[in-house]
Amino acid sequence: MLKSFKYTALSEGVSFLVLLVNMLVIQPLNVDLYKLLLKPIGMAHGILFILYIVLAFLLKEDKKWNFKDLSVIILASFLPFGTFYIDAKYLK
Repeated sequence: MLKSFKYTALSEGVSFLVLLVNMLVIQPLNVDLYKLLLKPIGMAHGILFILYIVLAFLLKEDKKWNFKDLSVIILASFLPFGTFYIDAKYLK
């Protein structure tokens, strides 16, 4: 399950960054690419985010994370590059 969480964390982080670039760079250019990419990227990111949270709770007992660790792991999913930090610090 740890390997699945690692892949989910990295995928969620990448999808978050792609979504941010799509919203902050492509949208202001009024390119049709924005409209084309927003729904599928947003949907994928939403599913990966939910999966990340669920897997974090499932791994809590196995990895013996305390409340502080779990809180940091969950809060990191709200920050750009946060899941990459979690991968480096908690998932070794």
